[in-house]
Amino acid sequence: MIKKTITLIALSSVITSTLFAVNINNNSDAINIAGKQRMYSQKLIKDYAMIGMGNTFGSPKEDIKKTISSFSDGLDSLKKYNKDKKIQLKIKETEDFWTPLKKSLSESPDKNKALKLRKDTDKLFNLSNEITEMLSSNKDKSIINISGKQRMLSQKMAALYMFKVWKIKEDTLFEASLNKTMSEFKSNHETLEKYDKNTDKINKNLKNVKRNFKFFEIMSKSKSKFIPSLIYKKSNDIMKKMNETTKLYVKINGGK
Repeated sequence: MIKKTITLIALSSVITSTLFAVNINNNSDAINIAGKQRMYSQKLIKDYAMIGMGNTFGSPKEDIKKTISSFSDGLDSLKKYNKDKKIQLKIKETEDFWTPLKKSLSESPDKNKALKLRKDTDKLFNLSNEITEMLSSNKDKSIINISGKQRMLSQKMAALYMFKVWKIKEDTLFEASLNKTMSEFKSNHETLEKYDKNTDKINKNLKNVKRNFKFFEIMSKSKSKFIPSLIYKKSNDIMKKMNETTKLYVKINGGK
């Protein structure tokens, strides 16, 4: 009986913390959560590739389960918070697309299905990005959008790298996709560095991210030496710092 009570308390704690993690109080919070959805779309396919390669660094099997749950929770929170009819329709479209996709992502990785799944997660990103853009209405709120997008780009760069290491047969646009993603990340970072409301903590985080981004620049040029574990770690380091930074931008702009 005591064990059962402890289990119920622990379960209640997990549920409460999950709900708190996706709680939306205002539009700045909503932009942050919608932006996270973009990041999750790329994190999912990165983990899928790691599992497919048999690489256990960072526990991708557990991580993909958590990310699937987090995406679903975020979608529910956005649906409950939003009252705009156009955004409601976009959320419904995302929900309909997400339902069969999460089933595919929960299955054992299949190299033959990997390319289609990457295209599907890119579509999931596009849907989530449209919601984020619709919520971002002015300059200050757009800085939350840009900062949040860096979280996604860190995962997209890593996912593209993993697909290269996994030797997924793709068209000749692979290198162009990676270079374009890295270029966008670099440009966004420069925009964030110039933002006139940056605090000392934000500037410190941005410097840290800049250092970690150099590993992507080095590894993307390599034709023979591949270290997926390093890129996996650095992508998560950037994601965590940019998540923290995005929360700071939300606070600057009236959120919590």
